[in-house]
Amino acid sequence: LRRIDLHQRNRIFIMERNYTTQMDAAKRGILTPEIKTVAEKENMSTEELMELVAKGVVAIPANKNHKTLSPEGIGQGLRTKINVNLGISRDAADMDLELEKVRTAINMKAEAIMDLSNYGKTHEMRKKILEISTAMLGTVPVYDTIGYCEKKLKDITKDDFLRVVRQHAEDGVDFMTIHAGINRATAQKVKDNRRRMNIVSRGGALLFAWMEMTGNENPFYEYYDEVLDIFREYDVTISLGDACRPGCIDDATDPAQISELIVLGELTRRAWKKDVQVMVEGPGHMALNEIAANMIAEKRICSGAPFYVLGPLVTDVAPGYDHITSAIGGAVAAANGADFLCYVTPAEHLRLPDLDDMREGIIASKIAAHAADIAKGVKGAREWDNKMSDARREIDWDKMFELALDPEKPKAYRASSVPREENTCTMCGEQCAVKNMNKILGGEDIGI
Repeated sequence: LRRIDLHQRNRIFIMERNYTTQMDAAKRGILTPEIKTVAEKENMSTEELMELVAKGVVAIPANKNHKTLSPEGIGQGLRTKINVNLGISRDAADMDLELEKVRTAINMKAEAIMDLSNYGKTHEMRKKILEISTAMLGTVPVYDTIGYCEKKLKDITKDDFLRVVRQHAEDGVDFMTIHAGINRATAQKVKDNRRRMNIVSRGGALLFAWMEMTGNENPFYEYYDEVLDIFREYDVTISLGDACRPGCIDDATDPAQISELIVLGELTRRAWKKDVQVMVEGPGHMALNEIAANMIAEKRICSGAPFYVLGPLVTDVAPGYDHITSAIGGAVAAANGADFLCYVTPAEHLRLPDLDDMREGIIASKIAAHAADIAKGVKGAREWDNKMSDARREIDWDKMFELALDPEKPKAYRASSVPREENTCTMCGEQCAVKNMNKILGGEDIGI
């Protein structure tokens, strides 16, 4: 054992795994390798991070069977993370292409990948991702249930749903979206308060249909403790899915969304009692002026649990550009408390994204995340921008490219239009303000 003093009154150990989850370890004062790694990445003391994990306001999704993982933390005081969705479907079943997306996402420093495969050899796809992915992996088991069980939706049983959850956990999935908040009472709110877009969550719609066809309660809600037992066994983080997220700005902050959020708050606290880490999922589509209030409400109702948002998309009229509508909403959401952004690509609402769509979505989400980190005062966020400003003042093109979020695109722009003078660009040429201010403040004639 290696002993580390963090308090005169307290000693914390890095030990062989004698804990069930990261939260269990943090509550008992055990410093795990994952907590140590995340603390180093976040420039935070292990003591401070352990306290946040113990309280549930930071989650470190890290399934004990995911051996290639480079762990990341999500939550209070940490950098805003991004997730990349991918996966095969009946109409787009090229597994090699989706694995190329995995490699590209990792190279572009996405912290998480969600495999949303719902057709064919989903188990094989998951295993291949886990073999190569240093990013945390998420899934939505309800997508997989119909194919896995080879049954019609109405014939699937509670045991079938839980069997698929266990399979994903055994495979090594770090976090799973579980739509446990859409119970029969919440579903009734949807029926009593009709929406313009109804339910747009794929998993939420499947469970709503299953409840309507069978007359039964949502099994993820009714047997929630059994779900938590599986998650605790493998140290899987539960991502409480928002089945009633708004699918258009007109449905935002309606009775169904708020009713489900209240249930998610209760489910959060139940999970913490079993030492299961939690993230809560949120909207969706939402007008710009509603975002801040929704972030505050989620944090309050869900006791500060990390908040994972899709977008939000701030307008519904920009198909082909929804990576932009999402980045606008994501920046506002994260600046007001959201911790984890699910990327949106230009192909949203239109088709499965290709590699170029994915790159555009990742960059847009990373811009939103970083802009929010500056606003939140996250350690080191502003320093990155200051270094870029210094490189621009010094007209150090190589340093600018090195510091860029995406170095290749600015290099290509620069190469496509070469100026007469190396220390200018083709926009301003000899009238370049930066060059001329450097000269005049250095006592030189600017020469024009």
